[in-house]
Amino acid sequence: MSATVRLGTCAWIEQGLINDWYPHTATSAEARLRFYAEHFDTVEVDSSYYAIPAERTTHNWAERTPPGFIFHIKAFGLMTGHAVRPEQLPADLRPLVDAVTSRGHVVPSDALRDRIFQRFQRSLEPLRQAGKLGGVLFQWPPSALPGREAWERIDHARAALPGNELLIEFRQRDWLSPDLRDETLDGLRERGLTYVVVDAPPVASHNVVETVVASTSPTAYVRFHGRNAATWNQHGDGASARFDHLYSDAELTEWIEPLRLLTAATSRVYAMFNTNADTQGPDNAGRLRQLLREADVPVTTATGPAQRELF
Repeated sequence: MSATVRLGTCAWIEQGLINDWYPHTATSAEARLRFYAEHFDTVEVDSSYYAIPAERTTHNWAERTPPGFIFHIKAFGLMTGHAVRPEQLPADLRPLVDAVTSRGHVVPSDALRDRIFQRFQRSLEPLRQAGKLGGVLFQWPPSALPGREAWERIDHARAALPGNELLIEFRQRDWLSPDLRDETLDGLRERGLTYVVVDAPPVASHNVVETVVASTSPTAYVRFHGRNAATWNQHGDGASARFDHLYSDAELTEWIEPLRLLTAATSRVYAMFNTNADTQGPDNAGRLRQLLREADVPVTTATGPAQRELF
């Protein structure tokens, strides 16, 4: 197997991009996505974590991007055990909510959870039909501790989304501790699931896993969360503060050899930047692309409707 690194960002509609990255003439969602696809050939959809996209929406995404463009879709929050409110559910499924917590979060029944997975699966179909569906990102929360219960939830997700590639990101440190690392990676490998490598601040916090470069499927997937240790667990400022980081050349250069190794070990490599303050996402991705090219690591670039491999 051999792969070419494909770079992109985690979302393309952040306010900082609208203010300072997109041209002033790109005033519609369609124009912005088309512009994005002129610069990158893959993207991660973050909005699907907050609400399941309508099929018409995913159809439009497929129509507005060139052949070969790939969308990775983040699983809806309820599917990974995150708290959601009834208004985040599709309108016709809200009557199925039997109970909410004192904070107004849904207490999902098995029946509701099954319907959510079915609806999410249906929402992906236009992208699948267009050949533009990558993986479904399951970001498990810090409350998902290693053990039988967590693996059962992972197995449920795998069974509920047949035919999809599941990208598994852990946010609980113990999953990749030295004692459990091999067991975790072997468990993903045995299930045919893709392990998500993370680059994150070097802080000893329960919700930051170590950076372990490995692959458990033909796909290698790296998410760059930035290295802003000061804001990682700072409450009240939102994701833009947590992931506020412009990588230095030295920090990006650390990834040249790991990515080279991943291109030799897999058939698909994605490097996705979750740094979403200002224009940091495309700035970081663009700079890493340049450094990889200079180091003779195969990397793609988007040039309007055509994409080519660069060495």
